[in-house]
Amino acid sequence: ALPIYLVIALENGNPVESRIVRDRFTTLCEEHNFEVVVFHSLRHLSTKYKLKMTHGDIKSVQGDTGHAEAEMVTDVYSEIVDEDRRLNAKKLDEEFYEELEETMIMGDLGGRATEEILDRLKEQVNDQGICDPQDCREILIDSIREQMHVGKTAYDFEKEQSVVMVIGVNGVGKTTSIGKLASKLKKQGRKVLIAAADTFRAAAGDQLEEWANRAGVDMIGGVEGSDPASVIYDAVNASKARHVDVLLCDTAGRLHNKKNLMEELRKMNRIIDREFPGVHRENLVVLDGTTGQNALVQAREFAQVMDLTGIILTKMDGTAKGGIAVAIQSELHVPVKYIGVGEKIEDLQKFDPDQFVNALFDTEKDEVY
Repeated sequence: ALPIYLVIALENGNPVESRIVRDRFTTLCEEHNFEVVVFHSLRHLSTKYKLKMTHGDIKSVQGDTGHAEAEMVTDVYSEIVDEDRRLNAKKLDEEFYEELEETMIMGDLGGRATEEILDRLKEQVNDQGICDPQDCREILIDSIREQMHVGKTAYDFEKEQSVVMVIGVNGVGKTTSIGKLASKLKKQGRKVLIAAADTFRAAAGDQLEEWANRAGVDMIGGVEGSDPASVIYDAVNASKARHVDVLLCDTAGRLHNKKNLMEELRKMNRIIDREFPGVHRENLVVLDGTTGQNALVQAREFAQVMDLTGIILTKMDGTAKGGIAVAIQSELHVPVKYIGVGEKIEDLQKFDPDQFVNALFDTEKDEVY
């Protein structure tokens, strides 16, 4: 039998490891009475053997230790490659994509975002000639991870003199998120002031004051039912007088009365622009990670009344995987910047896209959030 020194390769000449190709090739070579020595990549041959390759065909491999040169004809190699593709094509059938779809739907990505992501995935698979399900899954995970990346400037407001408007409906954890963010910023050495401008909701000021005390920061508020814009005016001027680094502004989340909310926000923005020109502006929406598509609806509505720059995703300490954040980012291009993972004041974390995607697709055994 002639010795065949084989590098398993795709038609473009790139070496790949493939158990199916290797086993199939071994079987075929035995049928042709060839003795086979299989190498998995070019690096295994780099010091001892020379490889001559043309498009889609291993022409010859010659060793420098006296082995005779041997040729493997194209039709045998092509049969192996074709067989490999047929076997792997069965793995990437509709059932495989349906399993991916189910994973994303169960993770709260929603139908629209799931469909768009899978369409892009199928295009990538076809363009790159991907056959292996694990490779396909890794492409999917990498694409979502890249999509959820927050960017280098996402947290610039923490280091600059900033006014942060925080908005969200009742019950999503807006008040606690402001308190946690205030505590986080103070621990970074920043001087923080809270403006209690949600004068519509009963006891909102009292609850926020409790969190301000826990965080160890000052708060400026108004009486229930007063003009929230006047609270912002007082807070902005106090921030300048006290040399505050970050002003956190609680706002009302009355989506059922969007016209009034829009007018309130416009009035607040005019005051900030006039009284605090050049200050860094940040607009965060707080969303409950357990509410699924309702969170997307809320984000969509708030995006109509405010130029959103980031999301605080709360209640991520339970079974919620927060996949709805992918749908929101996909549709509105608003990144998640923080996640709430508990009731303690330190339970607010910067968003980590790697951990988020791992938790979403269960790629790690331990719970991430």
